[in-house]
Formats: sequence, structure tokens, C-alpha cells
Amino acid sequence: MNQAARKDVILVVDDSPDSLGMIHHALDRAGLTALVALEGEQALGIAEKMVPDLVLLDALMPNMDGFETCRRLKRHPELAAVPVIFMTGLTDAEDVVRGLEAGGVDYVTKPVRPDELIARIRVHLNNARITRGAHTALDRLGQAAFATDRAGRWRWATPGAEERLALHGADREPRLAALATRVRRWLDHQPAPGDQSALDLDPAGPGDGAELRLRYLGDTAAGECLFRLLQRDGEEESELLRRQLHLTRREAQVLLWIAQGKTNREIGQILDLSPRTVNKHLEQVFRKLGVENRTAAAGMALRCLTSG
Repeated sequence: MNQAARKDVILVVDDSPDSLGMIHHALDRAGLTALVALEGEQALGIAEKMVPDLVLLDALMPNMDGFETCRRLKRHPELAAVPVIFMTGLTDAEDVVRGLEAGGVDYVTKPVRPDELIARIRVHLNNARITRGAHTALDRLGQAAFATDRAGRWRWATPGAEERLALHGADREPRLAALATRVRRWLDHQPAPGDQSALDLDPAGPGDGAELRLRYLGDTAAGECLFRLLQRDGEEESELLRRQLHLTRREAQVLLWIAQGKTNREIGQILDLSPRTVNKHLEQVFRKLGVENRTAAAGMALRCLTSG
């Protein structure tokens, strides 16, 4: 016997019982499950016990306002990817920006119009499902990947990325702040999918000499910027090229550096090979990939690295 489809769970946080009642009724009619909280601390406690699919959050509440509640939700690894929609009677654009900067994905103004609210919820639930699908796929592939918004603010990460960036304990917030600054500056230069940048944060911590690079993979359907973390020696990427394109280890290494714009002489210096040997490997790469020049081979490599 098939079980009934799981209902999406919406956590509604509002200090007004009347508002909670109206929204609860609208969600129930739309086939959504509602959890309710009257203030921020209560909301955090509920979310930690039962991770919701989306949070509807009143901006102005006593004790802890919606902005701080959202920031604290986003600091929690299991809650960081949950979309937050602010509910606010505020009309000042500055207050709307505050909500988005705190980690919200959208806002609705009070009094809430139920039909508009449900429509917005469904859009963001769908976007979140797409993002979770990508997240899960990367997890299963063992990829060290993470996503931010355009301002570099943290959204989610695979366990491999969390581990490489040492995002735990008291160091988590300073590391995320430093990473946000680095990512924001890079995104301001409008990198193309496949572009790389050195990550100069010493993210692995004292005593670990690992140096990392970022590869920009593009934006998700939810408007997040997706990145992969790579070791600076390129070993992971060359191994990916070897497997995906059926190359030898050395051919994959040569192709990786071709994709990064290096000349045969430069590749020879990096790999301790003569330019002539590099050229012989490159001829085999062209034959195996069915291409005629460096540009076509580089393009194939970049597509493989970006999608893989």
C-alpha cells in the first residue's frame, strides 16, 4: 500500500495569535502542514527538533526580532538551506533589505493576502527542492561544494566543504565572514562558470598545509552561487578528467593545464616534462576526445569540470 505523499512543513513565526490563526487556516486549505511559534527563541527550538521546509517569519517581534531570528537560523548547519519569507508591515525599502541581508529569500506585506502568500510559498518550496537535489547529488559524489548568495553569504555546503573549511566551533563565524568577503569580491568581477580563484583564507587551520582553490559552477535555480573547493595541486580535477574522458593520468594532467591556458613549455615546467613530450600527450588527448585543437579540448575539459 502506498503511503500518502509527505506534506511540506511550514514554520510560521508571529507574535499575533490572530495572524497565526489566519495563516494556519490558509496553509491547511493549501495542503501544507503548519507549525507555529509566537517568538524567535521558540521558533529556533521547534526548527532544531523538526526541520521545516520553509519559514514564514514576522519581522517585528518582542525579545528577538525576525531579523536576528533569521540570522540564527542560518547559522545552524541543518537549517541554513531552509528558505525564509519575511512577513512585515514595514514599507521602508531599508527594512526589506535588512530582511534579505539577514538571509531571507522573499517578503510579503501585512495584512497578508492568502492567495499571494501560498503562491510565493510554492515557488520557494520548488526552488528549495531543486537546490536540495543538487546538494544531495554532490554529497553522493563526495564533492566539496557550497553555495552562497551574490553577497557571499553562506547558504549550504556538502560535508566535504564543511570539513575542508574547518567550519566548526568558535572559528565558524569568523571563517564564514572571511569567506563571504572573498567570494563577494570575486563575484563582483563576474566570473564565468568554470573560472577558478585561489582561496587565501588558510581554511584548513594551523598545522594543515592544504591550499584551496574555488571553482565557480554558476547559479542554481534558487538564485544561489555554487562553488567547488579544490586542492591547489589540481589532483582532484585531473582525476575527474581521467575518469570522465577516459584518459591516462598524464594526459589528464596535461589537459587540465591546457584548460587553464598554459603553454606546452609552461606545462612541461609544471609536470617536469619536455615540451615535446607534452605535445605527444596532447596529440593523444585530441585523438581520444575527437577534437582538432587546444581550444576545443579546453572547452570539453571545462564542461566536464563544471558539471562533474
